[in-house]
Amino acid sequence: MAAVALLFTACDDDKNEIVQEQEIDMSDFYVYTDFNEDLSSKSINSKEKFKTCYSMDVLNKQLDANPGLAKKMYDVEYNTRKFITAKGKPGGKPGNGGGNGGGESDVDVLPIEDGLGTINIPVYVHVVLPNANDVSNSQIQSQMSVLNDDFNSSNANQLPSGASNFVNDATVTDVSFSLAGTFRHNDNTSSWGTNNAVKSAYPPITPDTHLNIWVCNIGGGILGYAQFPGGNSSTDGVVLLHSSLPGGSAAPYNEGRTATHEVGHYLNLRHIWGDGRCKRDDFVADTPPSDGANYGCPSYPTVNCNTSDMTMNYMDYTDDACMYMFTDGQRNRMRALFASGGARAAMAGN
Repeated sequence: MAAVALLFTACDDDKNEIVQEQEIDMSDFYVYTDFNEDLSSKSINSKEKFKTCYSMDVLNKQLDANPGLAKKMYDVEYNTRKFITAKGKPGGKPGNGGGNGGGESDVDVLPIEDGLGTINIPVYVHVVLPNANDVSNSQIQSQMSVLNDDFNSSNANQLPSGASNFVNDATVTDVSFSLAGTFRHNDNTSSWGTNNAVKSAYPPITPDTHLNIWVCNIGGGILGYAQFPGGNSSTDGVVLLHSSLPGGSAAPYNEGRTATHEVGHYLNLRHIWGDGRCKRDDFVADTPPSDGANYGCPSYPTVNCNTSDMTMNYMDYTDDACMYMFTDGQRNRMRALFASGGARAAMAGN
């Protein structure tokens, strides 16, 4: 009888496991985006046309070149949602509660107790320019400081007047960055483009355990691009326009927040507007739905999809001086990567 009881218990456990697997809602997941690199038809000024992140364009091309990448990214997303669900209440479905094009945007999301502690990411910086000393050591150190301030809600920026409904959403990610080394390469290449050529010329160093950042001239007015978790380790990392570093000439995008934005992609964050229309999600419950990027320093409220945009979020396209926050939902999503079995677990020693 004990053996029979044990058998039934095992069967019940199997059923429970199946139920738990079914509770991970992946119905809104996507990999390809509607990225459009032609900004000429948008009613934005020339300054704002410069605010261009090519991470989604790069992702689309990588998906075309590597048929197995979509499955890898699906698995990364599944593990991320499973971890968040197991550790806390995600505040509704994994994506934003307003992803239906106009629902409630103020979804209650709290930082999950993940037991990971402070996560320190060691960083290798590769400066690739005709004169690699054009980017100074002090600029690189300032960039590291900006990353640490932004990821831990200690920068000097402020919410727009009237946006107090977002004040409780700003979070400390408890992710820090430390400079592990700087490598300078004098290279006369005038522009590197977005096909990872700079990474092929100067490969990443131990990308499983280190964030590699290439600082160069990308060309085409492009500020940067990053690789999402799940991609090939030989191209893993972030590429930045050299003049976007603090003190560079790419004003108003020269306070180091291109790096913050691109590292957000590197840590599995999508653009705040989901790279689609109102129904396209960024997989974060406490970011309101929107149908496109914001530029400049928008006043509050900027309303799209029947909700007020979180224009001050680092994953929008606003000026560096007007970026202010990550949310608790974004925090949980990033930190899930460092848990055991996560796509960047090796960085946290898991």
